[in-house]
Amino acid sequence: MAHTPHALAEDFPEAADRIAALKAANAHFARLVEEYQEVNQAVHTAETLAQPTAEEHEAELRRKRMQLKDEIWKMLQEA
Repeated sequence: MAHTPHALAEDFPEAADRIAALKAANAHFARLVEEYQEVNQAVHTAETLAQPTAEEHEAELRRKRMQLKDEIWKMLQEA
């Protein structure tokens, strides 16, 4: 299986324990992480041309990924 860049554990290695704890304790956070992983995988698939995607759709996926990452980071800071 190919490496997917921008995984949360890769981008926030110092927060790996907090991510795991929040996923277990907070259903909203767990859903955000799941959605982030799905969107991140879709971006990676588009970037590698494994599934060609319109540029506008790829840009929207990237914006969604950044929005989710920002929300996840904010919740990690508050935890």
